[in-house]
Amino acid sequence: MIYKKYGKRIFDLISSLIGLILLSPLFLIIAILVKLTSKGNIFYIQKRVGKDFKEFYLYKFRSMRDEKGLKITSKDDPRITKIGKFIRKTKIDELPQLLNVLKGDMSLVGSRPEVKKYVDIKKADYKKILSIRPGITDNATIKFRNEEEILSKYSDKEKAYIEKILPNKIVLYYKYLDNITFKNDITIILKTLKII
Repeated sequence: MIYKKYGKRIFDLISSLIGLILLSPLFLIIAILVKLTSKGNIFYIQKRVGKDFKEFYLYKFRSMRDEKGLKITSKDDPRITKIGKFIRKTKIDELPQLLNVLKGDMSLVGSRPEVKKYVDIKKADYKKILSIRPGITDNATIKFRNEEEILSKYSDKEKAYIEKILPNKIVLYYKYLDNITFKNDITIILKTLKII
């Protein structure tokens, strides 16, 4: 209980600050590659729903030419650039979210922040899920690390996400909410690093 109330935020602050400092050379290299290989901004910024349904802007390295269209992406999405394929596969595109963690929008571990459209569909579930900050990684992120590949098998990708993937994610989000401990957070972070 103490960790959930105080320790988790302290852990997030220290870890995100150290991470941003250590990864700054990688940030610079990726930023240059994104800028040189396609037109557009270095970062992709999108509104997501955070703790207590408060919206915030989530940061990612831009991996697509045109970010308009579906809110979800499949492996065969033609908008993905060459460097985009690499940074998405390795999850490097997610690293700027350390800024979100530092700002207090997100946590290192927690449910993945969704766009309002999908939160509204499952609002009753998200009332509990968003009682804490969403995170960069969690057990659902690990289980559905090949989500884009799964979605590429369906013609209606959005329907498949809403009906097949999102309900399974919500089950895992609930399980995490019942076991928020420092040990569990470290375990999830290590598992995430292992699959990357």
